[in-house]
Amino acid sequence: MTGKSPTKTTTATKTTRAAAASTARSRPASTGRKAAARPRLTYLIGSLDRILRRKMTEALAPLGLTLAQFTALSVLEARGEASNAQLAERSFITPQSANEVMSVMASRNWITREPDPNHGRIVVLRLTNEGRQVLNRCKATVHVLETQMLSGIEAHDASAAQDLLELFVRNLRE
Repeated sequence: MTGKSPTKTTTATKTTRAAAASTARSRPASTGRKAAARPRLTYLIGSLDRILRRKMTEALAPLGLTLAQFTALSVLEARGEASNAQLAERSFITPQSANEVMSVMASRNWITREPDPNHGRIVVLRLTNEGRQVLNRCKATVHVLETQMLSGIEAHDASAAQDLLELFVRNLRE
């Protein structure tokens, strides 16, 4: 047993199945041709990832940020502080790329970089007030995109989908 809540998963699964059944009922009737096989879930998640990356990159560009910078700022806000290696892992980029991203963000005064008092080689990264303001502007832009993505979905279905995605992440990290 992995310590996961079976009740939460069961509820999320039932809700998601009900939403899928509702969507299936709203599809047009067959035209007599053989129905196309449904894409694998991994394919759909990959497609969604690529679409979200493209749309978020487009939405953030006018604000002067890259997707990697937005992700890093979000991670720092959630964690309070992080090392370059931790930030790279949580931002889905290499440590070398994270170092480049952090250099740019430090030059814009969005983050601070200070030596870790307990480990001489580790640099601790923290969000500045200016970085927090930039992040808040980005969040408003990303919220518009997320609202578009969730259009036509009931709040409980969106919550169930989030529960399932979080479970998928936990399952694959173990």
